[in-house]
Amino acid sequence: MENFKNIKKLGIMGGTFNPIHYAHLFTSNYVLEKYNLDKIVFIPTGEPPHKKNIDLPSVEHRYNMTKIAIEDNSNFFISNIEVERHTTTYTIDTLKQIKSMCDEDIQLYFIVGTDTINQVYTWKEPENIFDLTKFIITTRPNYILNEKTKQLVNKYKDKIYFCETPMLEISSTNIRKRVEQEKKVTYLLPKNVEDYIYKNNLYKTDFFEKYKKELNILKENLTEKRFNHSIQVAKEAKSLAIEHNEDKEKAFLAGLIHDCCKCFSLPKIYETCEKYNFKLDEVLEKQPDLSHSFLGYYVAKDIYNIQDENILNSIKYHTTGRANMTNLEKIIYIADYIEPTRPYFEGIYKARELAYKNLDMAMDYILESTIQFNNKKGRIIHPLSIEAYDYYKN
Repeated sequence: MENFKNIKKLGIMGGTFNPIHYAHLFTSNYVLEKYNLDKIVFIPTGEPPHKKNIDLPSVEHRYNMTKIAIEDNSNFFISNIEVERHTTTYTIDTLKQIKSMCDEDIQLYFIVGTDTINQVYTWKEPENIFDLTKFIITTRPNYILNEKTKQLVNKYKDKIYFCETPMLEISSTNIRKRVEQEKKVTYLLPKNVEDYIYKNNLYKTDFFEKYKKELNILKENLTEKRFNHSIQVAKEAKSLAIEHNEDKEKAFLAGLIHDCCKCFSLPKIYETCEKYNFKLDEVLEKQPDLSHSFLGYYVAKDIYNIQDENILNSIKYHTTGRANMTNLEKIIYIADYIEPTRPYFEGIYKARELAYKNLDMAMDYILESTIQFNNKKGRIIHPLSIEAYDYYKN
């Protein structure tokens, strides 16, 4: 409570802070200076009613990240009043509690963005909220207010300040995605918060432990180089799935198993064909090594107990491609081509760039490059690859 005493103008920065980043900190400091506030209190939410269906890290983690992020700014402090409530968090209750902890002449300034102010009318007791606090709305050029918010602004215009803040294109959503994709988040948030995220394994799903059995089988049947390649394809496929809103676990598993037959000897290939009654077509007879993806379909189903047809087909067509592929099939085909341990070759950077922009454009580019490469090597192009090339080119 002592933190709230003897303050005349208090800024309130609430949020999930999932995680807190430099845009939160910069905006808070900018507002503090512009409106001559005494202090700003950061209040991590407990159980926000508008985010009940979102998978949030524990309140403790979000509180700790916020605390260490602001520790070097004497004008910032943190409060756990929402964290300790252990019930659904409502702004009206928080404001009443803060008022009870402050001097009578305290003036509160609630700092929100335009997205938040556009939702205020849906909050608990919105009319009473304006009796307790003023609002500082941080805006960007060409911001838009909905009609109900405009009515509130007109009614409480003496209690609402619009503050255009410098643009920092940083979001918690993007940081979480980058951590999940194993991309760098340096310079997006304080180093101590970044370290905390990695130390506590936040925002990252580790499928390696879940598929330990499959990993052991793979290791027994692949060379060390091919096994490491499979690990990288699994990680790349997972990253692409996150980027394109596909199932990241299916992508990981398909990427992991995609080369399960790659190290089969020629006798082993023929033996496996006979076992699963798979007949090599004319191209595969001349290039039996190419059959590993087709045989992978059966081995993944039988030995690795994968029954999902989308995963199985992603394995089956990861070398040839085919027309009208599912997004998961495209992801495995592309991940196999661009995974980070691939030796440099002309066009690899372009392929990686396209992969994270548009899967169809990446397919078109990679198929064309692959066919040109194989033609130069004098290899026979499988009809499925030609069909895929024609499909994505058109």
